[in-house]
Amino acid sequence: MSLKEKVVLITGAAGGIGIAAAKAFAKEGAKLALVDLSKDAIQQKAKDVEAEDILLLSADVTKEDDVKTYVETTLTKWGAIDVFINNAGINGKFANLDEQTVDNFQAVIGVNVLGAFLGLKHVLPVMKKQKNGAIVNTASNGGLLGAPGMGLYVASKHALIGLNKTASLEAAEYGVRVNAIAPSGVDTQMMRSIESNAMPGSEEEARTKFEASVPMNRYSTPEEIADLMVFLSSEKASFISGSYYRIDGGQGATSV
Repeated sequence: MSLKEKVVLITGAAGGIGIAAAKAFAKEGAKLALVDLSKDAIQQKAKDVEAEDILLLSADVTKEDDVKTYVETTLTKWGAIDVFINNAGINGKFANLDEQTVDNFQAVIGVNVLGAFLGLKHVLPVMKKQKNGAIVNTASNGGLLGAPGMGLYVASKHALIGLNKTASLEAAEYGVRVNAIAPSGVDTQMMRSIESNAMPGSEEEARTKFEASVPMNRYSTPEEIADLMVFLSSEKASFISGSYYRIDGGQGATSV
C-alpha cells in the first residue's frame, strides 16, 4: 500500500477502531502517533501494536491547545504527517430529542464535530505545506440516515460529512486527499454502550435487532474498518477525494 515509513496520526486510538487502525498501519510499516484522552488507556492498548516507531500522546480533542500540541509533537519527532485518521468520537446518551439535555448535546457535538474540526484545522496546513497527505474522517451511517434516540450522534456525523466535503475541496489543489468512512454497527465497546442505552437490561436482544437491520446480519469487525482506512490512505486511492464510503454490510442499499 506504499505506506512504509509514512507518518500516521490517529485520534481516538485507544478505541476499538482506533487500535485496529494502528495495528493495520503498523503492518504496512508506518510510523504511528497515537492520540487518546486517556494516557493509561493508550499505553495499555499500544502494547499490542507491533510498530518500530510509535509515539503515544494524551489529548482532549475538544481543546485547541491540546490539538496544537499533538500536531506539533508529531512534527517535532518526524517532521511530517502523511496520514491523519480523524477518528475520535462518542455516542452520547440515548434519548429522544425532546428528552435530550444541553449537556449531552455539548458533549457529543464537542467531540464529534469540534474535535474533528480542530484536527482538520491544525493538520491541513501541515499537509498543504508538504503538498501531499491523506485524511480519513470517521463518520457513520448515522451521517446518512436518521436513528431514533440517537439524534445528537446523527447530527454530529452529518456535520462531519459536511466538513469532509468542504475540506476536500479546500485541500485538492495542494495534493491533499480527504475522505470519510460511514460504518454501520462495529463490534466494539461503543456498540456495547449503544445496546445498553437502547435497551437497558436487554443488551443481547438489542444486538440481535441491530444486527438484523444489516443485510449481512452482523456487525463489522474493527479490522474491516481499518482495512478501508489503510486503502483510502494509500496510493491505491490516489484519485479518490471528497467521498464517503459506506461499510455497512449492505444496509445503505435499503435506503434511497
